[in-house]
This record gives sequence, C-alpha cells and structure tokens, in this order.
Amino acid sequence: MPTRHDIRNVAIVAHVDHGKTTIVDAMLKQAGAFAAHQQLDDRMMDSNDLEREKGITILAKNTAVKYHPKDGGAPITINIIDTPGHADFGGEVERGLSMVDAVVLLVDASEGPLPQTRFVLRKALQQRKPVILCINKTDRPDSRIDEVVNETYDLFLDLDADEDQIEFPIVYACGRDGIASLTKPENGTVPADSDNLEPFFNAILEHVPAPVYDEEAPLQAHVTNLDADNFLGRIALLRVEQGELRKGQTVAWIKRDGTISNVRITELMMTEALTRKPAEVAGPGDICAVAGIPDIMIGETLADPENPIALPLITVDQPAISMTIGTNTSPLVGRGGTGKGADAKAAVKNRKVTARQVKDRLDRELIGNVSLRVLDTERPDAWEVQGRGELALAILVEQMRREGFELTIGKPQVVTKLVDGKVHEPVERLTVDVPEEHMGAVTQLMGVRKGRMDNMSNHGSGWVRMEFVVPSRGLIGFRTEFLTNTRGTGIAHSIHEGHEPWFGTLTTRNNGSLVADRAGAVTAFAMTNLQERGVLFTDPGTEVYEGMIVGENSRSDDMDVNITKEKKLTNMRSSSADSFEAIVPPRKLSLEQSLEFCRDDECVEVTPEAVRIRKVILDQNARGRASSRAKNG
Repeated sequence: MPTRHDIRNVAIVAHVDHGKTTIVDAMLKQAGAFAAHQQLDDRMMDSNDLEREKGITILAKNTAVKYHPKDGGAPITINIIDTPGHADFGGEVERGLSMVDAVVLLVDASEGPLPQTRFVLRKALQQRKPVILCINKTDRPDSRIDEVVNETYDLFLDLDADEDQIEFPIVYACGRDGIASLTKPENGTVPADSDNLEPFFNAILEHVPAPVYDEEAPLQAHVTNLDADNFLGRIALLRVEQGELRKGQTVAWIKRDGTISNVRITELMMTEALTRKPAEVAGPGDICAVAGIPDIMIGETLADPENPIALPLITVDQPAISMTIGTNTSPLVGRGGTGKGADAKAAVKNRKVTARQVKDRLDRELIGNVSLRVLDTERPDAWEVQGRGELALAILVEQMRREGFELTIGKPQVVTKLVDGKVHEPVERLTVDVPEEHMGAVTQLMGVRKGRMDNMSNHGSGWVRMEFVVPSRGLIGFRTEFLTNTRGTGIAHSIHEGHEPWFGTLTTRNNGSLVADRAGAVTAFAMTNLQERGVLFTDPGTEVYEGMIVGENSRSDDMDVNITKEKKLTNMRSSSADSFEAIVPPRKLSLEQSLEFCRDDECVEVTPEAVRIRKVILDQNARGRASSRAKNG
C-alpha cells in the first residue's frame, strides 16, 4: 500500500508532572518553529489558565513541527499530541490516541512508572500502538535509571504486551535542557554525548510508522476534538484516514445516530507550531481543522458523498464519580463577596443564577467532553453530573464559577452498578510514596477506608512505596488527611481499577460541623470565644447566614453557634476588663477541600468570589426534625 513518508503522527503520554509539556516545548524550539525575537513562555502547550495554575495538562492539544533531517532530505512534518497525564481526563487520552500511529511513553528517571503511567500505557497497548520509551529527568540527583527501565519492562509484561510491543527503543533525555541520547548516562547526569534532541527526533522518524492509505479508497476523516472561534464558529479537529479533503468541498457528514447529510467545508486549516494556518488540501494521515459544520460532534465521520463509509465511534471508559450541580439557593444568592457597596453591585451585574443558564452551560460542556454525563434529577433546578473523578468535576465547577455562575454542589458520590443482582462500586488502585516514619499512619488511614494492601517495596532510600486497592468512596476526602498525617511529604496517585461488591459503610470524617444559627457579620469577639470549640473557616467581618458552616467541631456531633455575637458595652471601666486574646487564623478551604469536607447532609455554595459550605436544610428546627425522622425510620 502507498505510504506518506513526509509525515509522522505521535502522542506523548505519561504520568502527571513527568515532563511531557516541557519536552514538547524543547522540540518546538529546536525544530525552528519560532523566530529568534519571539518571547516564549514555559509550558507553551498549557494555554488554559487553570492548566497554568495547577501545573497539569487538562485538555489534549496538537502541535506540528517541521523537522529538517541533517542528511539534507526533504522536511518531515511531525504532528505531536500532548495528552493529559491524569486518569480523570482519560477521555482526552483516548481521543488523542485515535489520531496517532505510535506513542512516546515518558517516565521520570527517579519516580519510575506510576498509576497514571499504567493507565495511559494500557490505553496505547489496547490500540496496538508501537511505543518509544523516553526516560526523562536523568539529571535528578535521586535518579535510578536501570531500576526504572526494569520496572517499565515489568509494567509491559503486567499489561500483557506482545513480543513486538515489548521490543521498544529507549531514549534518555533531560527535557528541561533540551538534550536526548540513545546512550544511557550516569545517574544524576545529563546525557554527555549529545547537546540537542536530534537522537529523539531520529527515534521518532525510525520507529513511528508513516501513515499508509489506499489510493482507490473514498474520503474518510474522523472528528477527534472540537474547538471554537469567534469568527468561524465551531471548529472540528480531525484526522484524514483515506482520500483528500479540500477547502470548499462538499462532503457527507455521518452523524452518531447514523443519519447522513451533505455539508460544505468553508475553511480548512493545518497546524504549524502553535498556530493554525489556512490550507487548500489535506491528505491521508494529515491532522487538520475544518469550519462550516455548526453541530458536528466528536466521533463522527466526514466521508465521500458518493460512497459514505462511517468510521467507528470513539468509546471512553464509564464515569465513576457523580455530584449534583444546581442553581444557588442560599440567602446570599446574586450578591457580591460582601453583598454591600457599589463594587458589589458592579460585580453581580453579569451574574448567572438561573436554572436555564446552568443547564445550557452543562449541555455546552457535553459537546467537547466525551467522558461526562448529565442526568436529570427530581428537582428542576439541579442535575446529576457524572465524570471520571473528583478532579475532573472540580475543574468543571471552577471553570463555571470563573464565568460568573453561582452554583450549589452536592457531596461527591460514587456511580454504582448492578452485577448479578448485587451492587458493585468502583475501586481504585492507589500508589503511595512516603518516608518510612509515616508508614504506620498511612496504613491506619487506609484501614479506616477499607483499603487492602497489594504490594510494598522499599528502595533503601528511606522511602517506601505501597499499593492499595481501595473503594473510590474511601478516597473522597483522603488527600487532605493524607498530607496532614505525612506532614506534606507523601505522594499519592490513583487510577480506576474496575468494580467490586459494595464494601459497606465507611466513616471517613469523625468531626462534626460548627453551624451558624443566625444571619449577620462575623465578629472577632465571637470568634475568640468559639476557638476552643474547634477550627474556624471564616474571617471577622464575613457575612454568614443560618445553616452556613463556619468551622469544624472538635467533637463528632454538629453544634449550632452564634458567631455574630457582639461585645456588650457598659459604662463601667476596668483596667483588666478588655481581653486582648489573639485570634487563631482561620483555615481557608479550596473548592476541592470543601467538596471533600462535606457530609451527606451538607453541600457547597460556589460563587465567583466565595466558596461556602452549608447545610442542605438551612433552618435549625427543620434540620432537627429531619434528623430525628431519619433516626426513627
């Protein structure tokens, strides 16, 4: 069959923070994608604000470099897909792999293969993609290159790789310095026999198969991603499998339900470095972007109108975690951070608080996010949103609050399923790296969460790696406690491991809540008196309402407190009457920590200015009646 030797399509997959985006930066710079005078940022591919803040890749993105071989041959276009390393964004990984012919597996020279490495590699092996192993960060002082290579071989065997897949080439690199070599350097050093990424480029050209096609076959192009443009409207990113796609051409659009309609390609673009440039034609193996089809969806096919043949739909793993997202129902709805003053009025002008606006936004998210589900609930102003994990759902909520939405978010729950008449719940494989002295604390934490230890290894460096299989429910709220117990030194990562029979009741939070019993502004006097009752979450002057949670109780039950109490003034003076007791700084909870903190009868109010935890039933008396009814059945 004919082969296109002028193009290579490759995805870079790895665990979180093993250096994918950094090495793509170095490839772009060394391939001459930028002019000498251009101002370049670090992690150029992480273009999203949230990606830069959190230091992780959330959306799969493609770039292209024109590589000029040193032997003077014709330039070769290398299309690179930068995929997320987090299993919560697995839908992005699956889409990225459907666009390429091989993968580069990046592994940290010190940390070795971690759960997300297993996740992305499993996806690549299932799709029969050849693998190039890149051992990155060889300059880390604690690198252990030989052991990491052996661990990677073990991982391939564990995932039932066949003989062809396990015979992979190995490249050693320091992505930050833009240096790669095929010769193994000493531990803790940069490869000495190279000063650029030339060996890495050569490995890609040699081991990534060039796209093959059938000259007689009709047009087939697969939609793998969506984007939007203010002028062009919805843009579909697709890979041309067979035939040619031209600007102005009329093609058959085969939808998910099998119906076919003819549409015209108004704009055709190809990626060069980080920009899309107009093109006239895209051939087999090309990754291009087209405009002119307003309702096109991921997984659909553009084909020849005379002979339309559909490509298989992209399938993704089922959701494991769900949460209820609804409109804001608190007394402070539609008001700014404090609800007072001209600044607050200006801030709330563009506030989105209606059920229609929330539903439209969730429907819009479904267009580009194939791993998300939105289901109706009994209430007209709330919807159940299902996703891969807590992080994926928290990212969605964070994006919505930045767009001006006010929301009420329910406690995250697991998505169960019935197997042979029995309820099964999702389980995760958790890998924990901790210093030896914290081993007991972690084992105790996992015991409460009904996790069972599968494996434990000690590298002799004072650190222990433990693997647990634990119900997904047990990991909701785990990270905060884990970091506290390991004094911030522990590293924990988990991936979905399937479903197992229901584990029974789990009690992960032993402390109750301090609940405000009236509306008003928090006073320093009241905070001083309440400090001994537990840990407070609010600053003096913060506006609260009845049913809002203002702190964590030191005991297991909830306590209604008056945090707005003011000091009574008298006409009697005394030198010792005023107490100058210091207020302990309140604990500020992020959105993720607030969701983890919630109990079943609590929810989180999210606005652009604030994240507040509150009771589902705000009225103190109604809450008491509801709890007594629940106890008495």
